[in-house]
Amino acid sequence: MEIYGDKQAGGHKALRVMAQQLSASPFLVGNQLTTADISLYAYTHVAHEGGFDLQQYPSIRAWLGRIEEVAGYVPLG
Repeated sequence: MEIYGDKQAGGHKALRVMAQQLSASPFLVGNQLTTADISLYAYTHVAHEGGFDLQQYPSIRAWLGRIEEVAGYVPLG
């Protein structure tokens, strides 16, 4: 499906932008968890369900782990 491929390309572009930022700081906007992290975590932690392999994004995988270690974290679903 061409539409699926287009969505995959856009998704990987977004993941690359996130990965670049997370290579420079522990969270998306700096050193502390913000609503930006919470908002993007909701989709990113289930990226595999959309066919995205996060193995190629180590900074994103580390970021997911940091969020899950935050006091008061409650897993979704």
